[in-house]
Amino acid sequence: MNDHTLPSPDADGALDFCLRLARAQALIVRRFDSALGNLHGLSFSDYQLLYQLQRAPGARLRRIDLAERLALTASGVTRSLMPLEKIGLVARQADARDARVGYAVLTAAGQELLGHASATAQAVGRELLQDAPAEQLGALSALLGRLAG
Repeated sequence: MNDHTLPSPDADGALDFCLRLARAQALIVRRFDSALGNLHGLSFSDYQLLYQLQRAPGARLRRIDLAERLALTASGVTRSLMPLEKIGLVARQADARDARVGYAVLTAAGQELLGHASATAQAVGRELLQDAPAEQLGALSALLGRLAG
């Protein structure tokens, strides 16, 4: 079976969907990495991290909450934040009431770069899904939302 044919009636449809989803995810990440990297010096993972911070109240999140939103481990988030902190896109902020709690905060430079990168990301998304009917995108988005929790 090639990637453009429907599974046979006796094939496991759920497995087929998951395999196609994994392949599509890899291709999507490659496209976003290329566009965001060439124009803004960001990977798609960097973009997602900055995007989640921007959406949070005060443009800050506890590292554990950021890890949950990105489906990463706490150490994975720490590794992802380090280079962004070094170039001034993200800063660390301690909690005034609890020294054990640390926040990742989107800086003004991070906010500015994210604004430019978002225009690129939106263009890539539109290009990737230009032929997809809106009702199918809505249904698939709902399904992916349930899978991601």
